[in-house]
Amino acid sequence: MKLGIVGLPNVGKSTLFNSLTKAGAESANYPFCTIDPNVGVVPVPDERLRLLGDMYQSKKVTPAVVEFVDIAGLVKGASKGEGLGNQFLSHIREVDAIVHVVRCFEDGNVVHVDGSVNPLRDIETINLELIFADLEVLERRLAKVSKAARMDKSYAKELALLERVKAHLESGGLAKAMEITDEDELAVLQDCNLLTYKPVIYAANVAEGDLAGDGASNPMVSEVRKFAEEEKSEVFVICAQIEQEISELDEEEKAMFLEDLGLSESGLEKLIKASYHILGLMSFLTAGEDETRAWTIKIGTKAPQAAGKIHSDFERGFIKAEVVNYKDLLEQGSLSAAREKGLVGMEGKDYVVRDGDVILFRFNV
Repeated sequence: MKLGIVGLPNVGKSTLFNSLTKAGAESANYPFCTIDPNVGVVPVPDERLRLLGDMYQSKKVTPAVVEFVDIAGLVKGASKGEGLGNQFLSHIREVDAIVHVVRCFEDGNVVHVDGSVNPLRDIETINLELIFADLEVLERRLAKVSKAARMDKSYAKELALLERVKAHLESGGLAKAMEITDEDELAVLQDCNLLTYKPVIYAANVAEGDLAGDGASNPMVSEVRKFAEEEKSEVFVICAQIEQEISELDEEEKAMFLEDLGLSESGLEKLIKASYHILGLMSFLTAGEDETRAWTIKIGTKAPQAAGKIHSDFERGFIKAEVVNYKDLLEQGSLSAAREKGLVGMEGKDYVVRDGDVILFRFNV
């Protein structure tokens, strides 16, 4: 899973990236301090893995990972070369979802690029830049398809779709707001890799005092939540500064610190939960003495395709899957004990994998 972090300058974007990845991206109180895209790979926190790894005394425990891409703060006109220009937007074309950091706190010591704090205006500024960047991509593709359509009528459908999408963007709409059900058209739209077609998770960055109540008393957070609900996006509340402090603690200290703040989970855990939800993802597990590992798949994936995540041979030669829920396995203490209790299912090609399944695949190639 790859997530791109965007936002205006000085909204807490690079501070959040630092805390999530501990990659040490430069963070300062002036625009454009992030010159190159920063990339960090972060393990997905998963208590199930630790418990299973301990039970099997695994030599290796391998979590799922998330890749974060942090780009320079965008300003009005970024798509036309203002600030550091749209060269940075190309860095997030390949991400699965966009994490849009929105400032929801007042602080006279931290300058706002537009002179005042207004999260909905900030969201609109970023969305317009993403729209302008997408229009450039569409215009290039339209030129190619128009030329091809003059020679080959099979391109007519794609040309009509691209013109429709262009008109929609020019009216200020996001590509993901278009109602498209035709499978061929959806395939074309996905192939365009438009920024405004990607799912968005808003990170509402609040002051420390608003953190314990999940931003409930902050009117700016309420505005962002209402906006996100209308466009079917996700929202999570963070205090980037606190996340930075949490990232420097060990697991025991982190748990105590979160408890003191009245929190049950860190911002990273909130973000990953929101990411999995908006992208329709989940994890199944494999466990043994050599390695205990989490594998990320789409909800609704069947057993052979899940096996293919491990190795293409597993999918090609799939015979069956031995499946047990991780809780049942932990309670019984071993796979053989779980088998004796009838808790292990022998599943075939039509089995739909569930979150938290521990699976042993049988295959033959």
